[in-house]
Amino acid sequence: MLNLILFGPPGAGKGTQSEKIIAKYNLIHLSTGDLLRSEIQAGSELGLKAKTLMDQGLLVPDEVVIGMIDHKLSAHRDAAGFIFDGFPRTVKQAEALDTLLASHNENISVMVALVVEDDELLARLLNRGKTSGRPDDQNEELISKRIQEYNSKTKPVADYYQQQEKFVPINGIGEIETIFEEINKAIAAV
Repeated sequence: MLNLILFGPPGAGKGTQSEKIIAKYNLIHLSTGDLLRSEIQAGSELGLKAKTLMDQGLLVPDEVVIGMIDHKLSAHRDAAGFIFDGFPRTVKQAEALDTLLASHNENISVMVALVVEDDELLARLLNRGKTSGRPDDQNEELISKRIQEYNSKTKPVADYYQQQEKFVPINGIGEIETIFEEINKAIAAV
């Protein structure tokens, strides 16, 4: 089973590349945002707990998100693998994910990180903001804050997987197909 974390800052091209990876490797897309919405819509116990917290403006705790991922893993035991999107965002979440996967006799195969310089990210997101309609892609100050947040809080997750020799940095600047070829090489090396 291929379990891949697609990693990188906002604007690095994760959405574009994840679609290509999912199509080629037949992976189940695990987006924490999508999981939260579907559990809430299904009215599951975890979904109701998450909705109560979200309605109060609170963040959903890691154990609730891990529980939702556990449900998804259990529901797709015959899957070719999973691509993790938006999770883990902290080392604590990475440790919890590793523990969960081990309970299913699985592990993270590889973390592919799209590496893009901050000034390029800013330009990409401002450009995307012209067509996406997303207000967070139209405000230079907000974009800088998101990139800063990634650099300070999320980047340590890369170090965590680097210590496990599962971290593969890939230049996220260039032609989409060229970047995808590099991702394929990283997957083939697993």
